[in-house]
Amino acid sequence: MAAKLTPPVNERDHIQGSSHAPLELVEYGDYQCPHCGAAHPVVKAIVKRFGKNLRFVFRNFPLAEVHQYAEAAAMAAEAAARQGMFWPMHDMIYEQQSRLNVGALLTFAEELDLDMVAFEHDLTNPSVAQKVEADFESGVRSGVNGTPSFFINGLKYNGGYDYDSLAGTLESLISERQHR
Repeated sequence: MAAKLTPPVNERDHIQGSSHAPLELVEYGDYQCPHCGAAHPVVKAIVKRFGKNLRFVFRNFPLAEVHQYAEAAAMAAEAAARQGMFWPMHDMIYEQQSRLNVGALLTFAEELDLDMVAFEHDLTNPSVAQKVEADFESGVRSGVNGTPSFFINGLKYNGGYDYDSLAGTLESLISERQHR
């Protein structure tokens, strides 16, 4: 039996798409993980292809023991979220993953025209750290043991994260739904 997403998607999550979409794709990711970096353009293409039929959710799962800047990057994305800029920061970190370090995160924030005083304050804000920790703990409870890890409609997806595998699985779920 597939592992279940715990807790289910809620108001604390970063969500793209409608809550009424028939498909829900949740990613647990680490901003410094090369596999997550490779999955990022795949996920962007999936979101574009499935449009209103998909809602995409990202949860932080920084593997700090392996990736030196993973936690700092997750904190930066959450700090940007406080200024309504989670998704632009999320995309920028993945798209510039090879440059990732603490200085680069500050540069990304400047490039996104964030309020730098608030951003730098939020990088050390305990509630921002608690959000990253809560995401990580939910991943552990959901059976995540590596990144990227995906859940489709609340169940752990164990296939490949290449475009054809992920899109094929989502397509078959849409098809099943239409034939009910």
